[in-house]
Amino acid sequence: MRTPAPMTHRERALAVLRYQKYDRLPIVHFGFWSGHTPQKWASEGHISQVLAEAWADGNEADFELGDKLGFDFNWQCMFGGHGGLRPGFDTRVVDTFADGTRHVLNGNGVVVVQRPQAGSIPAEIDHLLKDRASWEQHYRHRLQWTQKRVTEARVVRRGYSARWDQGGLETLRASAWDTPYGLHCGSLFGEVRNLLGLEGSCYLLVDDEALFDEIIDTVADLCYRKTQYILAAGTRFDFAHFWEDISFKNGPLISPRVFHEKVGPHYRRVTELLTRHGIDIVSVDSDGDISALIPTWIENGVNTMFPIEVGTWGANLAPWRQQYGTALRGVGGTNKNAFARDRAAVDAEIERLQPLVDLGGYIPCPDHRLAPDAKWELVQYYTSRLREIYG
Repeated sequence: MRTPAPMTHRERALAVLRYQKYDRLPIVHFGFWSGHTPQKWASEGHISQVLAEAWADGNEADFELGDKLGFDFNWQCMFGGHGGLRPGFDTRVVDTFADGTRHVLNGNGVVVVQRPQAGSIPAEIDHLLKDRASWEQHYRHRLQWTQKRVTEARVVRRGYSARWDQGGLETLRASAWDTPYGLHCGSLFGEVRNLLGLEGSCYLLVDDEALFDEIIDTVADLCYRKTQYILAAGTRFDFAHFWEDISFKNGPLISPRVFHEKVGPHYRRVTELLTRHGIDIVSVDSDGDISALIPTWIENGVNTMFPIEVGTWGANLAPWRQQYGTALRGVGGTNKNAFARDRAAVDAEIERLQPLVDLGGYIPCPDHRLAPDAKWELVQYYTSRLREIYG
């Protein structure tokens, strides 16, 4: 699959995912725990505090930090406008406790538990969206399409940041990009799960299936119209992407049958639109064990799994490739826990992934945002070893 002709990062990444010849394997990451990992590296003297605080996906600081670590680019460089509640709810503290714990109503109308020094996702204890009355009063009008969802969003590329209607569109029309840039199409069920919660979505499916369907249809139509507007403006993207986060270590947070029947057709509608605009690589980000949902994605035009979390369940591209063939691609699958250990662990992980790289259609990438336990020197060792092996 190798070619001696030099390529840009963008060209080689797309060549890998299209099973074409490429000059070397791109070295890709998926960002860092914002507010934790870059700050830890700054405290250790590897980067400046200014760089740590400036970091965000796809911005100048992202590329500078990636360069220092030896990465080519962050896969999470995308534009998609605003796909959630507009406007969101005003965040407010509902209750405060003696140990500093707070119950906070967030922008989605969800009451979460915030504990001092906690770095993980907060627990959800209540949801404003429960039934048709709360849907009609608080949510439906916040999920309607308006051009401002795009025109007031920022386009971020290396060395450039502007609102869509202040020059950002011209940046997306540029043809001299050296790294791939994606169109973020939104979320077709993850957003629904965010609003209802896991238990709430399960109960609503039984208690009021018509409302359950209406919420999914409303969110999906917003995703479609947002994507349609962006593409109609003449912009060009290298790939498209969905976000879901609807699985955990034991499987999906939604019945695969329900997902297939109620969400699958909406994927098909969006991916057919993408195909008409020449976009043939479509990825999806869903944490956890996604095996039971892959058939719906593949059948409905989503062909790239990202980030392929290794986790306690050992997610791996190999069995998926055996089942779905070259229709399925992957970005991810590098167990990030190796970066908290030693060089032997990193070497073992690289060796484990070599047969997958040889299959084609696969780009190794640390399986999710690098955590604060990642050792700076081990991440650098990982990227240097990939360069030695793959080009």
